[in-house]
Amino acid sequence: MNDTTTDVKSRNILVLGAGELGMPVLRHLARRAKSVDGARISVLLRASAISSGDPGKKQDIAEIRDLGITIVDGDLVKSSIDELASVFAQYDTVIGCAGYAAGINTPMKLAKAALQSGIPRYFPWQFGVDFEAIGRGGPQDIFDAQLDVRELLRSQSKTEWVIISTGMFMSYLFEPEFGVVDLENSAVHALGSLDTAVTLTTPDDIGTLTAEIVFFEPTIRNEIVFLAGDTVTYGEVADKLEAGLDRPFSRSEWTVPFLMEELARDPQNMMRKYRAAFAQGRGVAWDKAGTFNQRHAIPVTDVTAWIGASLASHGRV
Repeated sequence: MNDTTTDVKSRNILVLGAGELGMPVLRHLARRAKSVDGARISVLLRASAISSGDPGKKQDIAEIRDLGITIVDGDLVKSSIDELASVFAQYDTVIGCAGYAAGINTPMKLAKAALQSGIPRYFPWQFGVDFEAIGRGGPQDIFDAQLDVRELLRSQSKTEWVIISTGMFMSYLFEPEFGVVDLENSAVHALGSLDTAVTLTTPDDIGTLTAEIVFFEPTIRNEIVFLAGDTVTYGEVADKLEAGLDRPFSRSEWTVPFLMEELARDPQNMMRKYRAAFAQGRGVAWDKAGTFNQRHAIPVTDVTAWIGASLASHGRV
């Protein structure tokens, strides 16, 4: 952490993207900004998203406007670094919420644009695991790309940066495609072992905590901030599902060798990359003690509460 004093404040903020994470971040930034003098929020969206006839997108655009957020037309993929830097330079803070859908090279492209723009403060898309603890050369090559971004940010001192580590999005653990939780067959397939742990946080909690971190005094700078809605083993996930849904769940282990063999048969399969990376159990879980939310007594959703709200109360199988 940089020990020099700083007078950088986030008042003119641009958020990149309004998807699964971007929308909660925008909601909570807009609400939090009401109590911060001079704070205003903008969001960069593609023209096709702004004018989309899709009911879900139309609803999001209407909500963004109702929140008083300014919509800026831009394309993170098609625009050049120079073009993006020109846009970023109009703000004092840029927060990346576009995720990996924009491509593996986009995080570095955005970081270069941020530094070129000379903005005082940058929050890169790093809302995930502890990439340094995982290290390079693992099964998920996206993690290496994220380490490249960190190295770039640390190599300079003009733009202050904040990285927010959240673990896995809590809902992702229960996605049928991910394969860990099979609700239909009442089964849990543990990645690595039943004792392997994973840290989980809901996007809404990430939005709340990101807004607090952005406006926190004294200003947080050049630091990795850890959050955790819950940290559980896969065995504990099975226990919590049994308690929340009132039925037994079988347990099995997808070992690291098994998952690496699966990946070798389909090396470009993104889901298999993630399974193999999380199965190794390194850098994907940390104790809630010492996290930003616990230190500041900010309530978050744990796995038991998520199961009750998202599965039990909705009659999911």
